[in-house]
Amino acid sequence: MDTIHCNKIRASHDGQTVRLQGWIDTVRDHGGILFIDLRDREGLTQIVFDPANETLAKEFTNLKPESVIAVSGKVLKRSDETINKDLDTGEVEVHAAELTIHNVSETPPFPMDETADKVNEDLRLTHRYLDLRRPSNLNVLRLRHRAAQSARSYFDENGFLEVETPMLFKSTPEGAREFLVPSRLNAGDFYALPQSPQQYKQMLMVAGVERYYQLAKCFRDEDLRADRQPEFTQIDIEVSFVDREGMYSLMEGLMKRIWKDVLDIDIPTPFPRMSFHDAMNQYGVDKPDTRFELKIQDFSETFKTSDFKVFSGTVANGGVVKAFNAKGLANITQGELKALEESAKALGAKGLAFIKSENGEWKSPILKFFSEEEKAALKKELEVEEGDIVFFAAAEWERACAILGRVRLEAAQLLVKRGTLTIPDDAYNFLWVIEFPLMLFDEEKGEFASAHHPFTSPVPEDINLLDSDPKAVRGQHYDMVLNGVELGGGSIRIHQTELQEKVFKDVLKIPADIVESRFGYMLKAFKYGAPPHGGIAFGFDRLVGILAKKQSIRDVIAFPKTQKGQDLMAAAPGEATDRQLRDLHVARMIKQDK
Repeated sequence: MDTIHCNKIRASHDGQTVRLQGWIDTVRDHGGILFIDLRDREGLTQIVFDPANETLAKEFTNLKPESVIAVSGKVLKRSDETINKDLDTGEVEVHAAELTIHNVSETPPFPMDETADKVNEDLRLTHRYLDLRRPSNLNVLRLRHRAAQSARSYFDENGFLEVETPMLFKSTPEGAREFLVPSRLNAGDFYALPQSPQQYKQMLMVAGVERYYQLAKCFRDEDLRADRQPEFTQIDIEVSFVDREGMYSLMEGLMKRIWKDVLDIDIPTPFPRMSFHDAMNQYGVDKPDTRFELKIQDFSETFKTSDFKVFSGTVANGGVVKAFNAKGLANITQGELKALEESAKALGAKGLAFIKSENGEWKSPILKFFSEEEKAALKKELEVEEGDIVFFAAAEWERACAILGRVRLEAAQLLVKRGTLTIPDDAYNFLWVIEFPLMLFDEEKGEFASAHHPFTSPVPEDINLLDSDPKAVRGQHYDMVLNGVELGGGSIRIHQTELQEKVFKDVLKIPADIVESRFGYMLKAFKYGAPPHGGIAFGFDRLVGILAKKQSIRDVIAFPKTQKGQDLMAAAPGEATDRQLRDLHVARMIKQDK
């Protein structure tokens, strides 16, 4: 007799003998009639034990929730009044004839239903094998599986090869902080776990693979947040003989396929596009949430000769004055206003200037400095009405954008709580952000740094500016953004040795010996016929989190780490023995108190 999944039994099985295996969900004694709900990965089936069967009735007394059993018995239809319409198997029940107890469970440390979501997360992560057993978490793993299968099918149909790249790479310290692995066979040398397969996948293009993808494990030793883990998965892609338009089309097709396969939702394509500067100017961030308005506007021209010296002085010094209308938020509390001000200060603001429109008048400590013309311009451009509040930022361009970008998002959440703004969670506003600067200037170090990475190709018509004005050079970099989350980023790559060397040595000022030690093999490879190529990488955990409507990527990873980078279940990381350290040529460090 073959075992059948608990969720597969239907009325069509009436009269058949079946065998079920799984975990006991509930045990019930209804006045002598004995029931259990048996649960496996697929769902539930109700099992009935006949109290007249003394052997089974006796064993029934030993059954506890979460114990693992096997049951054989006959499927019978339920009477009409006992049908459970909330269960897929609710029309039938199995009358037990044989019972095998595989394992009796101790009482779990937390409920095995959805109330466990309110239990301390560390307790659930310590017993992650139990937490994952809950149907909601198993469903997330199933959704993640479907997303991965959808991606693989799409790539296969479009001529891609899945290629595995090494987990042991070398250190490239100009990126994020790395995990280092000491080499036993090469005393004093270290591998690094890859932050991404970037250089390997470019070598695959030189090798003639043409279309590569991988669900790649990546590692970054960074401080953790809801959307970061020390090890994570990305859908990694590289394509030869492609331009930006080709990449946009391919990746839009991928997203359309995944959303259809996983959620049965048709995503419209092509996706809208927005330049980096437009995104920053209108939303204050390069990954804008376009599901709601509250757009930022520039008032530098309006206030360049203002009597309010904070504004006019900023403009005179090359900065900007920006503002947005948080419509309907004039009833903001002092505590809420203080929190917004603290967010602004965290990004370098000295304070948060505002104007309220309530009770038929405008109110603000700074209003006395404004001319009638300035107030009229604000009212017209921002469409200020009763009940609105306008927030300002005056600073250099990027900082002013970032300040109001943060305030905009937090003000939107306050409006959502008041019920005056709706941000639909079933809307999927995909967006390409394009035309990023190739280089950013680090004021502290007095040098340029790559906005994306040093392999990004400049826009062809800007290459001649690399010598005279690197800040003006646009990169062929593109980010896919969804509802304010950066799903992935990529670029068309440099494939000529001379241009790549120029970026390394002349613009980024990397010493020649460092260039040779870190990238010499790549520069050499380009001399043997490197095709034009480009790629992108998507945060697979973030993508699944959005599909599953989860706030933290920890909820969509089978065995996640805590914010301290610990696996509480397996007690990792752990100590190494003296012999292990000796074999690895590593001295023992004094352990810091936790």
